[in-house]
Amino acid sequence: MNKYTVADVFAGAGGFSIGFQQAGIELALAIEIDSWACDTLRYNHPHTNVVTADITTLSDAELVSLMPVPLDVLIGGAPCQGFSVCNPSAGDPKDPRNSLFMEMVRCASVWKPRALVLENVPGLLRRRTATGQSVIDVICSEFSNIGYSVSFRKLKATDFGVPQMRERVFVIGTRVAWPDVWPAATHSCAPNGNGRLFGEGLLTCPSLWDAISDLPVLGAGEGSEILSYNGSPHSGYQKLMRVGATAIYNHVAMKHTKRMVARFASMSCGESVSDVPEEHRPHKRGDTGTKSDNAYDQNNRRMHPDRPCHTVPASFYANFVHPHQDRNFTPREGARIQSFPDCYRFMGKPTVVSQKLLARENRYDELHLCQYNQIGNAVPPLLAKAIAIGIRGFLDNE
Repeated sequence: MNKYTVADVFAGAGGFSIGFQQAGIELALAIEIDSWACDTLRYNHPHTNVVTADITTLSDAELVSLMPVPLDVLIGGAPCQGFSVCNPSAGDPKDPRNSLFMEMVRCASVWKPRALVLENVPGLLRRRTATGQSVIDVICSEFSNIGYSVSFRKLKATDFGVPQMRERVFVIGTRVAWPDVWPAATHSCAPNGNGRLFGEGLLTCPSLWDAISDLPVLGAGEGSEILSYNGSPHSGYQKLMRVGATAIYNHVAMKHTKRMVARFASMSCGESVSDVPEEHRPHKRGDTGTKSDNAYDQNNRRMHPDRPCHTVPASFYANFVHPHQDRNFTPREGARIQSFPDCYRFMGKPTVVSQKLLARENRYDELHLCQYNQIGNAVPPLLAKAIAIGIRGFLDNE
């Protein structure tokens, strides 16, 4: 196989990077502002140059020094949904050119990769500038202006074997126009791969239970950062996740009160805290004698085991309840749902105090991405791999 290199900016914990590595593209450089995420990157990518930095502070000359060899692919999840990040006083706050997205444009201008991939949330497709211009069109035009043939698509993670109902928007640019760069679906959520238009012959997407049923049973507060496997894999997906692993990392359950455990025990699959009987409803904050009127429907929902999981968000520790155990998901269960291999270890603390609270109290040295944040923010590696295979086909045949 030909050897190619990729640089990941806004790298997070490296989910995007893993997919490209699994497709045989070497991770040469990762740039990430969060130190705990960088610890994760260094642990799992010991031969990669991992740079802990705010990319806006790196000059063009510094970028050149960080990438001394020709770069084949640039990837990144620039946070375009939060505009005016770089310069709050610059013009239209809804214009992505006033956001960190332009740092990816700058990196592409400096390094001149043969291909680039930008990832973002589906809501990006609905956003418009103050003058009514489509944000996605602005983004594509900026890459086009520096010499790339650009297209975008919304992809479903379940179409590529990720047991999670997650959608993401990807923008792909190539130096030479290439029609076959986008991946075709390999999986379907329908039984036996049938039941969808032109879906015959597709594999069945793994369910939540296909993803996590072999992990050790834990009660609230139980588990360890390193555990041994206590049985054989129960599915092909679990076999895939175990490749290269000798232990289970980050399988630590949240500590719950007896009252919360009882609340979870009262819930059936599909139900959330808003569905529990009156005696199990949460109390008002600071008033243990009064039931709260606020029961958020999206909090602590017990997942169905025989379906793909709902989208894993950045702070998913309070979003989901295990289908058969009365507790929230562990970081490792979230990692399995995201398609991170078991050998991939997440560093830093499992959880942190609310980032809003830390900022309000000026505790900025504690503002880090915890394990749950790193996992939930990531591009699912199997989805990234599908994209990387298409990019590799372009590199091989350009």
